[in-house]
Order: sequence, then C-alpha cells, then structure tokens
Amino acid sequence: MGPLFAQIVAVGRMNLLSLPSRLGSSITTLLAVAIVVTVLLAFMAMGEGFQKTMEGSGSDNVAIMLRGGSQAELNSGLGGDVLNIVSSAPGIAQDENGPIISGELYVVVDGTKRSSQTEANLPLRGIRTAGFALRENITLIEGRMFEEGTTEIIVGSSVLSQFEGFEMGKAVKFGTTAWTVVGVFDAGGSVFGSELLTDVRTLQTQFNRGNSYQSIRVRLAGDNGLQTLKDFIANEPRINLDVMTEKAYYSDQSRGMASLIYMGWGLAILMAMGALAGALNTMYTSVESKAVEIATLRAIGFKTTAAFVGTLMESLVLAALGGILGTLIAYVLFDGISTSTMGGSFTQVVFDFNVSVGAFKSGVTLALVIGFIGGFFPALRAARLPVVVAFKT
Repeated sequence: MGPLFAQIVAVGRMNLLSLPSRLGSSITTLLAVAIVVTVLLAFMAMGEGFQKTMEGSGSDNVAIMLRGGSQAELNSGLGGDVLNIVSSAPGIAQDENGPIISGELYVVVDGTKRSSQTEANLPLRGIRTAGFALRENITLIEGRMFEEGTTEIIVGSSVLSQFEGFEMGKAVKFGTTAWTVVGVFDAGGSVFGSELLTDVRTLQTQFNRGNSYQSIRVRLAGDNGLQTLKDFIANEPRINLDVMTEKAYYSDQSRGMASLIYMGWGLAILMAMGALAGALNTMYTSVESKAVEIATLRAIGFKTTAAFVGTLMESLVLAALGGILGTLIAYVLFDGISTSTMGGSFTQVVFDFNVSVGAFKSGVTLALVIGFIGGFFPALRAARLPVVVAFKT
C-alpha cells in the first residue's frame, strides 16, 4: 500500500504541476463547474430562505382554526356565531379579560415593490385586541398601536423595506378608503413581518364583510390544551373547523417552495452536462499531453492503478476548486438578500436568501460528481495506454 500510495502521489503531483501548460482549458472547466454550483445554490438559497421564514413563524402555544377543508386562510370563511361558540370552548387560556382569542379577517390589497415598481398582493389583516399579543416575537418599534374603530394600520418592517408608501404618517388608499400608517412592528424575521394589521371591525365594515372572519387564533391552556380544544370541536355539531398549532400551519404552508429546490437541481444537472463536456475535454487533453510521461512511469514499474487515480485526482481538484468558487460567489451574491415572493395565500411573503451549510455541501458534492465523471474515462485511458503506443505518439 505504501509504494502504491507514493506512486499515486507522484502521478497526481506531475499532473497538477502541468496545469499551467493547459491554463485556458483548465480555467474554462473550473469556471463551468463554478457557474453550475452558483445556479444550484441560488435556487437552494431562495427555497431554504422562504422555508426558514415560514417554519420560523408561529407558536406551538397558539392554535389556529380554519373552516374544515380549507388549505389556507384565504379559502376559509367563518361566521361570527362560530367565534362565539369557540369562545366558550375548553383548552383556551384566559386572562383578566376572559379567553385569549382573536377572530381575524384576511384581505388582499395592492402594494408597489421598491425594486421593480410593480404591484403585488399584500395581506391586510384585521385582528381583535388579543391578536397582537398572540403573536410571539412581535414588537412595536415605531409609532403606536392602531385605535379600534379607526382606519389606522401598523405595518411590518419587512413590508416597509420592500414596498413603498408605507412610511410612518403616510396615508395609503385601499379601495375607496384612505388608511393611515401609525406604527411599525418587527416580527423577528417571521412571516408576520410581511403583513399590515388593523382593527378587525373596521376592516369588516370597509370591505363589506359583515360579521365574518377567516381564522380564529387562541392561546392554548397547558400541555393538553390543543387536544382538549380538538375534542370539543369534534363533538360540537354546529361548527366544522380544522384545528392545528400555528407553527404546524406555517410549516405546512412552506412545502410549496420545495418544488423550487427541485427545479434548481434539475437546472443544475442540465447545466452540469455542459461542465462535464468541458471536464472531459480538459482531461483527455491532459492525458494526451502527458502520454510519454505516463508511459515512462509505467515502464519503470508504476502500477496502472497509480496512473488511474493520479489522473482522476487532477479532475477532482479542478472540480473542487470550481465548487468552492461557486459557493463563494453564491454566498457573496445571494446570502442575506431580502426579497419577496408569492406565498400560500396569494400574497407576498418577504424573506431573506439563505446559503446554508447544507447548500454548501450540496454544491461541493455536485462539483465532485462532475469531476469524478469528467475524469473517470480519461483516467481509464491513461491507465490502459499501451507503453509502446504512448512512445510512438
């Protein structure tokens, strides 16, 4: 094993030292691999950033209720009588004002993106008094809370950063009504920061929704609160509700973005074919240019395994360098960039691109696969090259 390892190192060193003689093709291969990895990581950063925002939202201590069979709040619809029935249910925590519960109405309004000046859907949510307190990690950072019965709104800091016209004190028109921004809140990077909040009664009136809601949120009482609430709803024939924790709801909403990651892999694999062609060309050129040296080494006793592995090593090193370069480019260009895209309720969700350690590993792994396949057949040729033919060449 010792001599063989020394032979592999010797062949690999010879190949790597010869790279400057093939600088153009080597750099082309390296850049092709880097581009493939950058594209893959761009998709992964977007998908994982969105999932991180959604899965980081909500609480296991808060339950959300939608009409039975609804996939999202936008598809749900509940009457005021449902809210009254749920208010008396067990499993809900209480404070000095009674059960901690918020009937909420969710409507879609227009906002203008700062980056593209295009219009996009934003969620305007009407909440009850307890609604703000039910959201964990949400803090009013500027201005004040809206007053009930008025057309005042408070805006999430993510909305403020991505959409224009929501600065403190400004009036923004939705339909025929002008709404005044009186406060800004931070939601710790969760999906709540992508919303506008106002008084639910005012929203019902201004959007002609009567006494209707689309979701009900409650704070759960104790460890068995959720099951107790579910049992009550299951045995109450007057209502038909799906009940889940807020955290489970938002985690489920993030699944749609998984397709974006798969799309990124598909595109990266297609592009990898091009990079693979470049790697094969580079490595065949490498073998041809060193045919005499390889034949000499084999003539003096070097094993074919050493010629194979030493040649393959060159391809893997080039691919690894390309992979590392691609991940660095992706990190510099995309990590932490804030953007918005359509969420499960057909409204914009603001999130940050996230180039994670997992994405880094995926990028380098893909690069090494390209390097292995691109170097395998040229390495096989180097190992099988007849000594006589090599010297004639």
